[in-house]
Amino acid sequence: MKKNKRWNHIRSGLTVCIVSLVFVLSGCKNGFPKMPETRENQDYPKAQAMIVVATERNRYEKTYTDQIWDVTLENGQTFETYLLDQVQNFLKDLKTMNLLARDQEISLTSAEKDQIHQLSESYFNSLTSGDLAYMGITEEDVETMYQQYYIANKAVGQLTEEIDLEVSDSDAKVIEVLQIQVSDQESAQKIYERVTDGNEDFRTVAKEVSEDTEIDRKIGRGEYAAALETAAFELENGQISPVTEYNGNYYIFQCVNDYDVEATQERKTRLYETRKNQAFRQIYSSFQQENKVNFSDEMWSDIHFDANDQTETDNFFTLYQEKFGSQGF
Repeated sequence: MKKNKRWNHIRSGLTVCIVSLVFVLSGCKNGFPKMPETRENQDYPKAQAMIVVATERNRYEKTYTDQIWDVTLENGQTFETYLLDQVQNFLKDLKTMNLLARDQEISLTSAEKDQIHQLSESYFNSLTSGDLAYMGITEEDVETMYQQYYIANKAVGQLTEEIDLEVSDSDAKVIEVLQIQVSDQESAQKIYERVTDGNEDFRTVAKEVSEDTEIDRKIGRGEYAAALETAAFELENGQISPVTEYNGNYYIFQCVNDYDVEATQERKTRLYETRKNQAFRQIYSSFQQENKVNFSDEMWSDIHFDANDQTETDNFFTLYQEKFGSQGF
């Protein structure tokens, strides 16, 4: 296929949801036993793999039309091949996560099984005859995949629950400021005198003189250079900072809100998830190195996307998230 220039940006601009495996962690309190063996050819049955294939194939096609399959990436790989590779990687990670969960004796409760059974019924009953023909699945296949996905998420939570991931209010703190940035020191000093003499409004002056037109800023700890962070975070509501130089530019801040409660809480949640992900990644990576999962090529070489395929389903993961909420895997 020839490279379609309309789609040259796709590879860098897309995030494949199925490979958004969120890994977490910087250590396990008691460690975990390793199983030093390579697990060869542990494919999922084709029907179970096709649940993920159909979901992602249809999600992309509905967003980008079927032209997406005509795209050739910079390495010469078609987007179809690229996406199927990502599905395989996701399924390998899912298999590894379930091996890790089994190793740690993490399993489903009766109540969890009941919830997953209900979800599986809902998803399976929503499928069209075209979906069923394309995937070749049974309701049991759906239930198996939802169970494996749930266990992977459960493993993330349980293996990180004893780790100190606390984020302090100070670490998460977000403030609101108005910012003026200019590249000339003398000009910056004159601007500072204008905004501090009490006769001119800071925002009005900022819109007039700032070389960076983004005046309103929300700043979290660690997001600005140290000198700029110090200048901004030392302010109370209404106060104006001295001129602060950084990297050849000169900055003046006025504090609008010295503690944005809502933004701070949102950032606190994000930082917690980031720490959790980093922590678990260490556990997962160590286990994965000792427990390689490989798939055979035979099944995957037979999967292709055709314009005549009558499949529409794209909500396997969406339904899961609606029922169980945001997950760590």
